[in-house]
Amino acid sequence: MEYAELSDYDIVILDWMMPKKDGISVCRELRQAKKQTAILMLTARDALEDRIEGLDSGADDYLAKPFEFPELLARLRALSRRLNKTFHNDVIECGGLKLNCQSAVLIFGENQSSLSPRECQIMELFMRNTGQILPREQIMDKVWGYDTEVSSNTLDVTIKTIRKKIGKLGLSECICTVRGIGYKFEMR
Repeated sequence: MEYAELSDYDIVILDWMMPKKDGISVCRELRQAKKQTAILMLTARDALEDRIEGLDSGADDYLAKPFEFPELLARLRALSRRLNKTFHNDVIECGGLKLNCQSAVLIFGENQSSLSPRECQIMELFMRNTGQILPREQIMDKVWGYDTEVSSNTLDVTIKTIRKKIGKLGLSECICTVRGIGYKFEMR
C-alpha cells in the first residue's frame, strides 16, 4: 500500500496470502483509494467462491497457481490493452529535451548523448514527473527495485553523470537537489 500511494503503477499483481495483510484487503483498499491501476490476483486459492470474491473485491483478472508463465504474460498484455495503457512511449519531450527510451539517447537540438540503461530509467522517471519532487527512496525503488541493496551514494553518482551529459548537450542545470528529500527535474 505504501508503494501504491507513492506511485501509479500500470498493473499490480497480488497474492491472496501475503504476510501482514491479505491480497483481497489490499485490493479493496486500492479501489477505495480510487487507484485505477489494473489488478491481477495470482494465488493458489482456486475455488469458484475464491475467484468470485477476488473479482468482486476489485481485481481485474484472477489467475490460479500453478500457472504457465506464457499465460501470465498474455494476461498482463490483455490487461494493458483493456486499459489502453502502453508501458512506454518511444520518445518523451520536455522543453526541447527529448529522451528516446528505446535507444537510451538524450537529444537537445542537434546534440545527442547516450545513456546507460539506469540513467535512461532515471531520466524517464524525471521527464514523466517534471516539476515534482521525487524522494530518493522512490527513485531507487523504481530504478533498482525495492528489494535491492543500493546505496544512496550510487544514486548520487548516477545523477552526477546524468547532469554532466545534460551539460554537454548545452543545457543549464535542470536536475535540482531538494535537500533531505530527493530530486526535482525542471526545464528552465
